[in-house]
Amino acid sequence: MAEPVRVRRLTDQEGQKLQQIVRRGSTNSVRFRRAMMLLASAGGNRVPVIAQLVQADEDTVRDVIHRFNEIGLACLDPQWAGGRPRLLSSDGEDFVIKTATTRPTKLGQPFTRWSIRKLLAYLRKVHGRVIRIGRETLRRLLARRGVTFQRTKTWKESPDPDCDAKLDRIEEVLDRFPDRVFAFDEFGPLGIRPTMGSGWAVVGHPERHPATYHRTHGIRYFHGCYSVGDDTLWGVNRRKKGTVNTLAALKSIRAARPDGAPIYVVLDNLSAHKGDKIRCWAKKNRVELCFTPTYASWANPIEAHFGPLRQFTIANSNHCNHTTQTRALHAYLRWRNANARHPDVLAAQRRERVRIRGEKGIRWGGRPLKAAA
Repeated sequence: MAEPVRVRRLTDQEGQKLQQIVRRGSTNSVRFRRAMMLLASAGGNRVPVIAQLVQADEDTVRDVIHRFNEIGLACLDPQWAGGRPRLLSSDGEDFVIKTATTRPTKLGQPFTRWSIRKLLAYLRKVHGRVIRIGRETLRRLLARRGVTFQRTKTWKESPDPDCDAKLDRIEEVLDRFPDRVFAFDEFGPLGIRPTMGSGWAVVGHPERHPATYHRTHGIRYFHGCYSVGDDTLWGVNRRKKGTVNTLAALKSIRAARPDGAPIYVVLDNLSAHKGDKIRCWAKKNRVELCFTPTYASWANPIEAHFGPLRQFTIANSNHCNHTTQTRALHAYLRWRNANARHPDVLAAQRRERVRIRGEKGIRWGGRPLKAAA
């Protein structure tokens, strides 16, 4: 019959050390539990009793006692194993990231974007490499390395040969003369038909509009004017764009600054904005027309204010005629000018700026940084 497993005779130093650990230790400490096993065994308790005392397996108790008999108090410190070896090296991770950020068509695959399953299937068939990784691990790797599934964006490069000069001039007048800078642009076309939007409603019972897609009342264009210094927006609805309507808007801008001081109007390159009649009037009335470059409407400060106009008056609307629509626009303009710093207005303006200039990641109000020489 085999002898019961028990610790060897403890020295005075070992006994004091074990008692000190038990008195000061925590029930969650590995050292505390192992010290309890050794002291209980030294007190004559058998393995089953010790296992029940410390809530451990009997084999664990036997292993601790055997290790103490071999190496002494060093057995109190756990020797944790390194865990399962990594299946993917650092070079392998870099290869996975490079593959995920490469268009599948460039790698001979018959689709334009990766899914997790398609990417995993391709990685397992790469010649010369062993990529052993699961779907969840792949998903976590992509997230850890900052690779996310994003919507593709488009952008246009301005072909205007005077692009930099025009942008520099707009930025100069905005920096030097903000109280004398105005912006003008047309917003539309505005039709009379139900427009989708969003609003509060009982769950499962959203507000509904008739599905009418015909502009039976024709269209209108909102000719908007914006004062940068006063943060004021005004305008009027017209049946069409044209030199006459543009000139009327410019005259309203000139009337907003009746002191005769030179003013600067930012507007785009529409032909109705550049006629000889408009240029002659502008020169005579000390109005400098600052045209934005081609495909660079984001440089016009008024563009950010058309977003809230669309969100708060056009979206989720069903106007019966243009008169009602115009009244709604003017009511919003009165409220907006009285609450120019309202958080909802500022948030809608920020979203519109992001929408306008987000294609190339350019922050509103700045220019793309040139590469260092």
